[in-house]
Amino acid sequence: MPALSEVLAALDALWPPERAEQWDAVGSVCGDPEAGVRRVLFAVDPVQEIVDEAVTLGADLLVTHHPLYLRGTTTVAASTFKGKVVHTLIKHDIALHVAHTNADTADPGVSDALAGALDLRILRPLVPDPGDPAGRRGLGRVCELAHPMSLADFVRYAAARLPATAQGIRAAGDPEREIRTIAVSGGSGDSLFDDVRAAGVDAFLTADLRHHPASEATQNTRNGPSALLDAAHWATEWPWCEQAAAQLDAVSDRHGWGLRTHVSRTVTDPWTAHAASAPLATPTHTTGAPR
Repeated sequence: MPALSEVLAALDALWPPERAEQWDAVGSVCGDPEAGVRRVLFAVDPVQEIVDEAVTLGADLLVTHHPLYLRGTTTVAASTFKGKVVHTLIKHDIALHVAHTNADTADPGVSDALAGALDLRILRPLVPDPGDPAGRRGLGRVCELAHPMSLADFVRYAAARLPATAQGIRAAGDPEREIRTIAVSGGSGDSLFDDVRAAGVDAFLTADLRHHPASEATQNTRNGPSALLDAAHWATEWPWCEQAAAQLDAVSDRHGWGLRTHVSRTVTDPWTAHAASAPLATPTHTTGAPR
C-alpha cells in the first residue's frame, strides 16, 4: 500500500502544479503524507455530498477538479459549509487533492476527455502551450466529427453523450447548418472566442456562455463559428474524472500499488430544474417592452 506522499507525487507528475494558472489553487488541501492509501475517489466538486460519498466508500483520498478554496479563507470553522467539508475530511482521515487548470492544459487533459465523450477526432489544441515542443498540450481541442451532422442533430447527439443535467445543451446558430469541425473546451469558454475564430471551425462547444459574448460571436459570421453549443459546466468536466482515474490506475499497476479508484456519479451541477419557454403571447399593446 503506497503512502499518500507517493500517490500525490504521481498526481503531480500527471498534472504538474507549476502549469496551473497563477490565480488557481491546486495541489493538496489536507491529508497526512505518511498515511496509507487504498481507495481514491474522483469528482468534479469538493462539496459535502461528495465528501459524504467518500466517507461511505471508505476512500483515503479524494481528487477533485475544482478547488475548495479558490480565493483563500480566514476560517475553516465547521459552521461554514466549506469548513464542514474540511472537518469531515480530517475526521475520517481523507486527503483532498485538486487538479484544476493544470489538468485543463495537460496531455491528455480535460478537453481530451470531453472530446472522447463525444467520440470526436482530436486534431490539435485550441490554444497551444508554448512550452510544449510536441504541440499536444494546451487549452481546448480542435476536433472533427466522424460524419458531418446538422447543428440540430449534433445538439441531440451531444446531449445523449454527455452526463444528464437540468440544463441539457442549448445552441446558437442555424439548426440546419452542417457541422464538420468543432472546438471543445471543458468549463467556462467564452474567453476563447478569438481562438475559436482563428481555428476556423464550424462550431464551439463549451459551458457558461453569456448573452453578450455569445450574441457578438454569432453576429460576427465572417470570422466566427457558425454555431455555439452551451452545456452545463459540470457535464463538460465530468468525463475528465474517468480519464484521470484510468491514468492513476495505470500508475498503480506499474508500481504494484493495488489502488482501487472510483468515479463519483453524483451530479453536483448546481442547477436542478428546467422548463422550456412558452411562445411569447401576441401583445395587445403597441408600445413598450413585451410583458
